[in-house]
Amino acid sequence: MVETITVQPRTDQKVRNRLCPPYHVVIFNDDHHTMEFVVMVLTRVFGYTLERSVQLMLEAHHSGRAVVWTGAKEVAELKVDQIRTYHEKRDGRDLGPLNCSIEPAEG
Repeated sequence: MVETITVQPRTDQKVRNRLCPPYHVVIFNDDHHTMEFVVMVLTRVFGYTLERSVQLMLEAHHSGRAVVWTGAKEVAELKVDQIRTYHEKRDGRDLGPLNCSIEPAEG
């Protein structure tokens, strides 16, 4: 005769979901791109209002950088790629895209 053993799963285990750490999308001030170009890029990529885009552009202009978006790393990478698709062209020269990057958010 074969004896059967039944095993019951533990029901008192706690399940904790770990959230992915957030990342910032940062734009940097430069002397090459016009303020109008920066505002246009922020408005198109992030869908910000004109007022919000101007506020972020001025923050980058005065402090050297501005955090323009915070969220999941994959989306932050996508937003940086989207920013870099816009190139300012002036006087027949391609000034290239805005200088931007992602960085881990604090906390």
